[in-house]
Amino acid sequence: MRALVVGAHGQLGRDLVLLLGSEVAWSGGRAELDVTDWEAVSSVIRRVRPDVIFNGAAYNKVDGAESETGRALEVNAVAPVLLARMAHEVGALFVHFSTDYIFDGRAGRPYREEDCPGPLGAYGVSKLAGEGLVRASRAEHLLVRTSAVFGRGGNRQKGGSFMERILDQARAGRPLRVVADQTFSPTYAPDLAAAAVALVRAGARGLYHLANTGSCSWHEFAVRGHLRAGRGHHRRGPAARGRPSRVLGPRPGALPVTWPSRAPPLAGRARGLDRGLRRPSIGPAP
Repeated sequence: MRALVVGAHGQLGRDLVLLLGSEVAWSGGRAELDVTDWEAVSSVIRRVRPDVIFNGAAYNKVDGAESETGRALEVNAVAPVLLARMAHEVGALFVHFSTDYIFDGRAGRPYREEDCPGPLGAYGVSKLAGEGLVRASRAEHLLVRTSAVFGRGGNRQKGGSFMERILDQARAGRPLRVVADQTFSPTYAPDLAAAAVALVRAGARGLYHLANTGSCSWHEFAVRGHLRAGRGHHRRGPAARGRPSRVLGPRPGALPVTWPSRAPPLAGRARGLDRGLRRPSIGPAP
């Protein structure tokens, strides 16, 4: 494989680069490539001529997208189609990552690839638009939807790892107060990277749902993280409800990967969280 990884400094991109190793012909983040700049995108891809392009770049500030809708659409919809068009030009496979936020969370069961989308907020709309534009392009593509990715260092746009921030609160003696009415499938970035690369190697094309098995609320995820990091005696505040907004609210069973997903299941959320907490960046305080 001769891979080009866009968004290589992000949470997923870092693990794709680490996993692919010498197969990475080029990788870069925002400083190296503005994915919304057609000339810059075409110049890099024509020079590198990869056979697979992984798009790890995204605007993923869910609340911010409500006031920065144009920017969200630019990064999540326009940029993917620019990359897809160049992938087609050089004969590369285009691998694009999307989100469970393209659904409204009202199904009451795990979402399947064939389920009808219904985003509730601007972020979900921008990601769904990106999916549609990639599908409409002539590029050979693999679309991967996932849920609540966590890993080393977290998401820089959101101020780092959710679990890091929760453990910092515990160290400071502040009570744990996290929303309990939003359900998701926490997905460990290295697991997602490995599954996506495995699909590429297997010749997969089209749409797949990939997430660690199981589901929980943000509050349950935070409590489990406390316990597995050896911080079981935290001050537990009351479970909170998500603040009213136009973004996705309660979403039971948002995207746990259970049969009949087209892909084999990833490891369960507990195993993913265990591995994540063993990483120095989100481990317990010494």
